[in-house]
Amino acid sequence: MVRRDEILDTASRLFALSGLRTSLQDIADACGIQPGSLYHHFDSKESIVIELLRRYHAELDRVAERARDQLKDLDPRQADRQIIRLGTDLAECAVRNSAAVQFTFYEPPAGASEDLARLAGRPPAAAEAAVLDTLRTARSGGVVRDGTDLEMLTSRLIHTMLHVALGLFDRYPAVRPVAGRLGAIMLHGVAAVPPSDGELDRSAALAAVDEVIRTWEVPGVSANGDRAELIRQAARAEFGRRGYEVTTVRDIAGAAGVSTGSVYRTIGSKEELLGTIMDAFSRKVVAGWSAALGSGATPVEKLDALVWLQINVLEQFNDEYKTQLAWMRQSPPDANTPGQPIPMVIRQVRSLLAEGSRDGQIRVDSPSAELTARCVIELSWMPERIIRDSGTRPALVHARDTLIRGVAA
Repeated sequence: MVRRDEILDTASRLFALSGLRTSLQDIADACGIQPGSLYHHFDSKESIVIELLRRYHAELDRVAERARDQLKDLDPRQADRQIIRLGTDLAECAVRNSAAVQFTFYEPPAGASEDLARLAGRPPAAAEAAVLDTLRTARSGGVVRDGTDLEMLTSRLIHTMLHVALGLFDRYPAVRPVAGRLGAIMLHGVAAVPPSDGELDRSAALAAVDEVIRTWEVPGVSANGDRAELIRQAARAEFGRRGYEVTTVRDIAGAAGVSTGSVYRTIGSKEELLGTIMDAFSRKVVAGWSAALGSGATPVEKLDALVWLQINVLEQFNDEYKTQLAWMRQSPPDANTPGQPIPMVIRQVRSLLAEGSRDGQIRVDSPSAELTARCVIELSWMPERIIRDSGTRPALVHARDTLIRGVAA
């Protein structure tokens, strides 16, 4: 059992770094054993992935059970502390199981077993119930504002805390400060004086972003016989659905209804396909950022407009958006990603927060401007599920509540 756990821990670390391109030989080498010894415990790479997913779901369920027990003796007026505590527990669970969390964000590779597909797609039902009960207790104690959509807030909080294991927070080995800062922003917002929806709707920054959005071409339109465009459309969908690393040219060719040779002759390599798709995506996003930041609006209004931009990007360019996030999860945290460079985004948000802090419009209570900027970026990315189920306008209002105004009463 000790050797089995060692293999699982090593595989989890390697999968978190390199995704499913990690081989059994890589895992055996990292464990200092022969591949034959590894096969004594696991008969395939998929069986390791399945066990990692089972371990993750079991730990997530234990976090939920502990949270439900803690509610029994909780003073509802102190529920804000319990929200932070539960969010931190979720984030720490996600970091300990970062590879398994990563597997739940994408469809399993072609040919995956029913067990793998079921575990990868299993919703965190126990965690959702525990968070929802905690938020209801908070509202009954006057901690969370009346009228807050608690189901939407539950989805937002869980998604955000699980995301701590992926991408933006690699440089922070201590999870507690990250989860605490995210929870504090969701509760209290960053605006010193919370603005109304009407005030934000009239901002010059939002109008500037709307103007850029109107120039976007609708993705997924018919290729009209253009083979190159047909292949690009298929590649967009496959990269977004499977993740770039595990998508093959054969997958793209099959989705486009052409031969693999036709893909190579028409477009070139998979890397060239990614570059073509993400360059066009990046130009659209950067145009929106430039419009918001150059609008002459207040820092809070600019931040709100950037959230609206991200919501529309995720709705209209979902595949490119997910491809970029997948790249972040499998690359060093400051590496240039396809699409909008993350280090540049962090610098721009830090500058925006500093400007708002100097003007007294934005509260930056954390001593780390870098961490606050990364938390604000994370909270500006609305979960896909919320946009899909509720629509773009309700998603914007919810983002204002959980980033700008806060949900605390």
